[in-house]
Amino acid sequence: MLKKRIIPCLDIKDGKTVKGIQFEDLRIAGDPVELAKKYVKDGADELVFLDITATLEGRKTLIELVEKLSLEINIPFTIGGGISSVQDVEALLKAGADKVSINSAAVRRPELVREIAQQFGNQCVVVAVDTKNIDGEDYVFINGGKIKTELKTLDWVKTVTDLGAGEILLTSMDFDGTKNGFDIRMLQSVSEVCHLPIIASGGAGKMEDFTEVFTKTNVTGALAASIFHFNEIKISDLKENLKQNKISIR
Repeated sequence: MLKKRIIPCLDIKDGKTVKGIQFEDLRIAGDPVELAKKYVKDGADELVFLDITATLEGRKTLIELVEKLSLEINIPFTIGGGISSVQDVEALLKAGADKVSINSAAVRRPELVREIAQQFGNQCVVVAVDTKNIDGEDYVFINGGKIKTELKTLDWVKTVTDLGAGEILLTSMDFDGTKNGFDIRMLQSVSEVCHLPIIASGGAGKMEDFTEVFTKTNVTGALAASIFHFNEIKISDLKENLKQNKISIR
């Protein structure tokens, strides 16, 4: 069984780390490189950096940031935002990223998932899925949660799995930033149709939420932002708590 991973997420806007609630009302959390260094020291297993306005603003992810990060940190990190071609991926991997996360570009052109997997290996393709429940149905959203698609979440997860994705980063927009716990129902549903490693995102507020998501679903990673950024939970304390709850962690 895969050991569980604790993954801080740094949403980047205008070179700063920001955090909102349900993708709105962003507030600044600090410098991404300094935060990343702190998380490495605290025992994070991986980091995820998402340039949250890159797609909306039609620009590429910050290569300079990736280069800085690769010099300063020694744990795997994933970068996402504005990636729309194999060339973009090549540039980011060359700059030092371990994995790339694609979302809107994959929805617009699903073949991109296969192209990246074939050229660089499945292990570096993380497909980020932003999902929201509307009238009892789960739908995929793109462009930083701004645009609803007609894709049903479970259908889309199955599609990208078949195309060669190596991992799913599932964000529940209904739970994002609420600190009410992870979206267990959604994560259980996705686990049933997907054999890939799944990272749970959206809703972490207390240590018990991590215990719950790891015991009630098959996710291998739990991602959080504000509780780490604003020092509400220390990663080393969280890992100690998970060990006490007999959860196998990295």
